[in-house]
Amino acid sequence: MNDLWTLQRGAQLQPDNSVRFSVWAPRAKQPRVRIGRGSNARDHVLARAAGECGVWSVTVPNVGANAEYTFVHDDGRALPDPVSRWQPEGVHGASRVIRPDAFHWTDVAWRGVALDELVIYELHVGTFTPEGTFAAIVPRLVELKSLGISAIEIMPVAQFPGDRNWGYDGVGLYAVQQSYGGPNELKQLVDAAHSVGLGVILDVVYNHVGPEGNYLDAYGPYFTEKYKTPWGRALNYDDAGSDEVRRFIVDNALYWVTEYHVDGLRLDAVHGIFDFSALHLLQEISTSVHDEAARLGRGVVVIAESDLNDPKLIRSPDAYGYGLDAQWSDDFHHAVHAALTGERNGYYADFGGVSAIAASLREPFVYDGRFSRHRHRRHGGSSVGLPRRRFVVAIQNHDQVGNRAEGDRLSRTLTPAQLRLAAALLLLSPYVPLVFMGEEYGETNPFHYFISHGDEALATAVREGRRKEFETFGWGDAVPDPQARETFERSRIDWAKRQVAEHQQLLMVYRDLLALRREEPLLRPDGARVSVADGDPGWITLLREPLDDDAGSGWGELLAVFNCSGEAVNVPVPAPDARAWTLRLSTDASGYGGADEVVPAIAAGPAPGAPRRLLEPERDASRRSVRMPPWTAALYAAITNY
Repeated sequence: MNDLWTLQRGAQLQPDNSVRFSVWAPRAKQPRVRIGRGSNARDHVLARAAGECGVWSVTVPNVGANAEYTFVHDDGRALPDPVSRWQPEGVHGASRVIRPDAFHWTDVAWRGVALDELVIYELHVGTFTPEGTFAAIVPRLVELKSLGISAIEIMPVAQFPGDRNWGYDGVGLYAVQQSYGGPNELKQLVDAAHSVGLGVILDVVYNHVGPEGNYLDAYGPYFTEKYKTPWGRALNYDDAGSDEVRRFIVDNALYWVTEYHVDGLRLDAVHGIFDFSALHLLQEISTSVHDEAARLGRGVVVIAESDLNDPKLIRSPDAYGYGLDAQWSDDFHHAVHAALTGERNGYYADFGGVSAIAASLREPFVYDGRFSRHRHRRHGGSSVGLPRRRFVVAIQNHDQVGNRAEGDRLSRTLTPAQLRLAAALLLLSPYVPLVFMGEEYGETNPFHYFISHGDEALATAVREGRRKEFETFGWGDAVPDPQARETFERSRIDWAKRQVAEHQQLLMVYRDLLALRREEPLLRPDGARVSVADGDPGWITLLREPLDDDAGSGWGELLAVFNCSGEAVNVPVPAPDARAWTLRLSTDASGYGGADEVVPAIAAGPAPGAPRRLLEPERDASRRSVRMPPWTAALYAAITNY
């Protein structure tokens, strides 16, 4: 345990109440640290740290916790610490010294959540509850656990300007957003989650830094003009001075794992991380986090959001990959959304129809090197042979809802039957499912994009940028003002809807499907051999067979049947012919709001080698089928000892 990582930059409180201040500032000639404010402020000169290029440090006695400090630059500006743990007055205010080991953790026995057990619930702190704080989430954790969630994924909490933001405009990468409750309340949330058996995954942004309150240029070459991102200047990961920039980011990943006990990191939009070093930043993050997790005796997962469909992200370094644990696969979302909504604009032009859904169930990357009409080029690489637990899929998430002009959820577009079908496609898929807050009960409030910049010119630029972004979707003028408080207020989820019958019915679908995932090993990613078939006018079958051919008697294979069309259809029952099937769940059940039209059992076919016989008048046993109502999913279990 002596080799555990500790943060060396920023303000490090010592046992004797002195504080060691350390900052990388190669652009400074003689920086100072100012402790306190007004007439009580005292400046202390920093000295160059031996053997560390551009690093300055000083140890100041009798400072203690909660002391305010800033770094004073050669031009007289007193600026926040780039590695500040606490910004109680926001991105422009002074930094604050804290004692990171003061919190009393109760999760000593917690070991994390395995990849194949993950059911992720993505939430935004500010809109998940009326209060919009970490503390307000705590009473909801038991309900999420009882739903069948195994880990919450929190959208970014690094300090951002104002009090409302998605979090991707964060500038204080080590400081926990004060309007959410600050550092201590985040630790309380993580500790409470672990106490009820929930993991915590934190969304982190390493592809850019937000514009307002971003003072990194005053310190050193944090940015490069060699590359461009859609969200701001690219971080300098492979040019002169990049060693300390990389350290700044890798340390940040380790910081959340060690000081906040998080169980995973979701790396935002890694296709916006540009690095042509021999050791890619993503591999360095992955290796560092996994090594530290091993020292801590916990499992920690690193999950990438990527638009690349690149298997290299999750291949091991031995196979010339980056060694990340998993990545988001948007092809599944796009396929389901396009098929059920009929939308074909933007990137949905590459999808549509049941065949795309079936393809996404066979392989997470539908675009595996094939030509994309939307991109006007070939896109992606092959995912064949990669474990299914390495892919996270969703039918809704913050991007796919919030980056619609009106922030409208599927509940505003689909019928109740279609919503139930979409839930089954997600939770019976062979991947790690992600549920977006409110999705489980059909929340109808929108989830808009919102900001609270202090710079009106910047707010205007964001408004115009959003409109331009949506031009390819034809949404143009329908974009709400992201700076307006009402845009944020409309985005809060309404917990009272859970008590309304229609919403309760959908909630029960999610609850029951997640219960089946826990009960049936075959439903876990990589827990079975999976075969997918599809056909007109819109049916899919997904057959799961035990990996062990000598699985024994009792329940055998599982068969999921989906009718993704608006008409009833006879769906062929795939091999093995000899099986009898009994219904485990139907989204058409009356308890869910359906009509109970799905048959409760499918009779056995002929045993291998046996003569063909008629099970019903004019029905050939070798051509068995099950009639499925429109927009319905059903799960059948094979009986092997009938």
